[in-house]
Amino acid sequence: MNLEAFVLGCGGMMPLPYRHLTSVLLRREGDLFLFDGGEGTQVSLRRLNLKWKKINAIFVSHTHADHVTGLPGIMMLSSQVDRDEPLYIYGPPKIAEYIETSRKVLDMYINYPVIVKEITEPGIVHQGEDFYIRAFPLQHTKTCVGYTLEELPRPGEFKPERARELGVPVGPLWAKLQSGESVQASDGTTVTPDQVMGPSRSGRKVSYVTDTLYLPSIAKEVQGSDLLFCEGMFEKALQDTATEKKHMTAEQAAIIARDAKVKQMAMLHYSPRYTDKELKPLLDEAQAIFPNTVLSKDRMVFDIPYED
Repeated sequence: MNLEAFVLGCGGMMPLPYRHLTSVLLRREGDLFLFDGGEGTQVSLRRLNLKWKKINAIFVSHTHADHVTGLPGIMMLSSQVDRDEPLYIYGPPKIAEYIETSRKVLDMYINYPVIVKEITEPGIVHQGEDFYIRAFPLQHTKTCVGYTLEELPRPGEFKPERARELGVPVGPLWAKLQSGESVQASDGTTVTPDQVMGPSRSGRKVSYVTDTLYLPSIAKEVQGSDLLFCEGMFEKALQDTATEKKHMTAEQAAIIARDAKVKQMAMLHYSPRYTDKELKPLLDEAQAIFPNTVLSKDRMVFDIPYED
């Protein structure tokens, strides 16, 4: 099952001609999950040729303008096609008021259900058969949350040779064993899944953290992520500014990645004071602590494979 992450924007505070506001889209087979959506989010969606009208759910970190002002446009344009599936929108308190007020003031035509759920405590906010998305608290100038998408463990690999040895014929009985059911072999004995299946295999985990002070607790929440999107808004020399504005430096983001033992970190939400050419000091400071750090760029695509 494919899992991909698309960086729709990596900037903070204000859009720049070469850098849209922070937003990430995860595509997991037919499911599309959008994390934040500032103004201009639709531009990257179109340039990446993503079927954005089929977004299943939107996860908002907080209600500052650079993270939500693109949502009304996305909602309205989704009404230009036939859609029966609901659009779920999750976020901290005030997100329901923002969505409802936008719909009323803009007199939106919406031809599908919109279900807004406010997050008031940490925990699972959205789930499917074999995955869930969990929210956890951050600390910013407004109530803010981070998110992780986590897949459930997968069954172990099926061992066809072992099934044959035990007298299970090729066909539907193999499928039953792989789905966790015991079956009868040709000689009438019972064969259980653990006799023909290897150990369970881990799923994948993607985390999204932006607009927060450094908190040691974040590392616990994003522990073991295959990919961590994390803000690194300022360089170390601007630590006082970062603390005052309740943001993180690149170095602090790297500390989280290191302590959480993530596989890769993609930094984003850069201050507009940095042009793309001036981002290298942030990368250098992060890589000194966590070498497998990359600078996100608009429309960058990450493929997230299974470990085994």
